[in-house]
Amino acid sequence: MNVSLYIAKRYLFAKSNKNAVNIISRIAIVAVVIGSMALFIVLSGFSGLREFSTQFTNIFDADLKIFPETGKTFIFTDSIEKKINSIEGINHVSKIIEERVFLNFKGKSHITFIKGVDKNYPSVIAVDSILYLKNWFSENENEVVIGLNTSAKLSLGVYDYSSLLELYVPKPGAGQLLELDLAKAFQKEAVIVSGIYRVNEALDGKYVFADINLTRRLLSIPENRVSSLEIKLKPNANEGAIRSNLKEILGGKVVIKNRIQQNDALYKMLNVENLFVYIFVSLIAAIAIFNITGTIIMVILEKKRTIKTLSSLGMTIQEIRKIFFLKGVFMTLVGVSIGLVLGVITILLQLQYGFVPITPSLPYPVKFEFLNLLIVFITICVLGGLASKIAATKASEKLISDQK
Repeated sequence: MNVSLYIAKRYLFAKSNKNAVNIISRIAIVAVVIGSMALFIVLSGFSGLREFSTQFTNIFDADLKIFPETGKTFIFTDSIEKKINSIEGINHVSKIIEERVFLNFKGKSHITFIKGVDKNYPSVIAVDSILYLKNWFSENENEVVIGLNTSAKLSLGVYDYSSLLELYVPKPGAGQLLELDLAKAFQKEAVIVSGIYRVNEALDGKYVFADINLTRRLLSIPENRVSSLEIKLKPNANEGAIRSNLKEILGGKVVIKNRIQQNDALYKMLNVENLFVYIFVSLIAAIAIFNITGTIIMVILEKKRTIKTLSSLGMTIQEIRKIFFLKGVFMTLVGVSIGLVLGVITILLQLQYGFVPITPSLPYPVKFEFLNLLIVFITICVLGGLASKIAATKASEKLISDQK
């Protein structure tokens, strides 16, 4: 058996003759426990916040979205649609027409985007999960679904036949718009609101959903052109192969984005925040964990005579240093194991009972991930190993010679 390993284990469990060293050793292990527990809880909390912040993307954004590389629309014929639907891994494809629109209702106005969608859209996006009130619009009817914020700004409810919602978009052409020419300069459609959707504060005032044929008529867009395509993929579909096939069919003059790429700014911000949180908490944990350095140095000073004896028996200085390095590593492993167990219990209790709330009805979001366990374990072990390595260098030739 490795002599350094055997002695290190004996030192880990043996009590020191000096009570102060025993107390400091316990404090060092407790510091590792608290550091690892805190780091795991913080990472789990941030994972929960990340999931909570991005949950709307799973509801509101398609698996894949195709935009024109230049311009506002691109050609999409029936033959192209058949080819895309034949690609393995694609479940549903929805045609989209999107443009800015001016809303007017009883003298109140609001500028938003009209999003014309076809009959396949409810198969691509679960519209039932975003509907806040009443129904999705009927196909080929002058009906729309508006956001909750739009409804509040216009004081507009559903199925209000006493006064219809008016949609305005500028007619194609050039020249100045004079007040007397507004009727000629704008294309207008009067619609009834069939439902109200609710996703989040940013999106609840962004869109007015309408039938794609109504939107084409309002915007004067030909039937063979679309603003974008939204695609629902089958489970375990090969996204890379599907992208290649789509590029080939559409001539490569399109931009294809998955759900993360559609919200790249949000994900980049969350990733940067996660990195800074990890670094900040790791630095705090490092300060606590480096108590091990002081503990190991005190043990070395206490064991000076023993070190002299081991040296006389033929142990090299490297082997002696290994004893105290391993003792620090064992202390770290004990502390991180206890800390992770306590951290996991805390996260599971929060998931089950939500004892830490954001609001009375909303528990603080957390998420248990094995990746966070691995990150914490590696981080704490590296910090503990570094602290032990620094302390072990105190066992030097000079220390041995001083005992003569």
